[in-house]
Amino acid sequence: MRVSKKFTIYLPRTVAKAAGVREGEVLRVRVDGSRIILEPILDPFDFALKGPKFAKVTFEEFEKESEELQNEIFG
Repeated sequence: MRVSKKFTIYLPRTVAKAAGVREGEVLRVRVDGSRIILEPILDPFDFALKGPKFAKVTFEEFEKESEELQNEIFG
């Protein structure tokens, strides 16, 4: 991979596929010493569907919590 005059880089297709990066996806960029690290940032809806699950909530519990929050906000 080569860096252009405007410091633009293009990921090779094989690298993007291996990392699961898709066109239009947002990436976080970090610098660690002389290394540049790119990390995909999941869309909140994708994260909810594909991310790790750590709790179980029934629809009724969710609805009750939602109603309580709405009462706090809107009175």
